[in-house]
Amino acid sequence: MPFALLIVAGLYLAYVLALFLLQRRLMFPGAPPVPTEAPPDTNIQRLWIETRQASCEAWFLPPSQGEPPCPAILFAHGNGERMEQWAEPFQEFTAMGLAVLLVEYPGYGRSRGKPSQKVITEVMTLAFDTLAAREDVDPKGIIAMGRSIGGGAVCCIPPEKPAALVLSSTFTSVRAFSRSFLYPSFAVRDPFDNIAALRAYSGPVLIIHGRQDGTVPVSHARALAGAAARSRLLLEDCGHNDCPPDWSGFCIQVREFLRANHVLAHQGQGE
Repeated sequence: MPFALLIVAGLYLAYVLALFLLQRRLMFPGAPPVPTEAPPDTNIQRLWIETRQASCEAWFLPPSQGEPPCPAILFAHGNGERMEQWAEPFQEFTAMGLAVLLVEYPGYGRSRGKPSQKVITEVMTLAFDTLAAREDVDPKGIIAMGRSIGGGAVCCIPPEKPAALVLSSTFTSVRAFSRSFLYPSFAVRDPFDNIAALRAYSGPVLIIHGRQDGTVPVSHARALAGAAARSRLLLEDCGHNDCPPDWSGFCIQVREFLRANHVLAHQGQGE
């Protein structure tokens, strides 16, 4: 082999090794801890999701109307976000009579542990079971909602558990990005194969995505919708970080989708 090819091969191997070692930091950059930060509302309950490898904070937002047991949303945020920033926006869902559980990732904020698909699967599944075990929550009315990487996180929940899935700006799989980076797909440590997850899921799936999304191309949303047995695809004129562009309108769309699929009753939530 010519010397120049040896150099190119060596550089490529070094590149692959570097990405292999750094990929989890890129996927889950974490967020600095704020030890003294408390829930902004005294009605919010702070919980801890404890697994062998992680101790993750979660906030339970009770509904502001309706009688228990109530339907609930389990939410997983994007990789550059924090759980706390979603407490106020999700008040629109609590005003509709839904409870909300915001779950933090390992290594973010006050949560301990190192994020990986395996650990996040354990955390999200236990968070779901914790929510389902509450007397004030209807265990058959829990909706798993995720944004960006959070879509992958909620798709890791066993398919027989959620009553519905809501995916915002979510990708098909991490391996789908590897080709554009000239990175071998077999070296992806946390594939988050959302296509396979949706094929295994028989419940209703609502997918919202920006037509101008430069981070996760809209083709991912179309492929996810095609993989689900029961899906609705909402395409908006926005990018990745500003999706959905109208949060209040999105909350109404979610409610109507859940009603149409008999996850919510037509009376009692948001009337």
